[in-house]
Amino acid sequence: QVQLVESGGDLVQAGGSLRLTCAASGSIFNINFMGWFRQAPGKGREFVAAISWSAGTTYYVNSVKGRFTISRDNAKNTGYLQMNSLKPEDTAVYYCAATRSSRHLDQSREYGAWGQGTQVTVSS
Repeated sequence: QVQLVESGGDLVQAGGSLRLTCAASGSIFNINFMGWFRQAPGKGREFVAAISWSAGTTYYVNSVKGRFTISRDNAKNTGYLQMNSLKPEDTAVYYCAATRSSRHLDQSREYGAWGQGTQVTVSS
């Protein structure tokens, strides 16, 4: 089993930056993609970004393209989400997740391991 621990959430002003960290442990060899999702108050869980653990292929939801960068450091078993030019609409609980799948990566049901979530609040 893969265990994920997130950190880095904070309160920031609009236009600011934040880096989220996802530390993985356990059966790391089972990770095909690591993804980030977010859930704003009163809304469903939304796909943000995903990266393949091996080749580093990346995918983003359109609303964060050019502002967010997903990356990973395989030697440290750690994934990152660098968030720049933050907007109030980015406010949400952000979750790290891992999947053995390589399809339907924007669907939460494809991910079998989840972090605890970290709060990101962007003030205007």
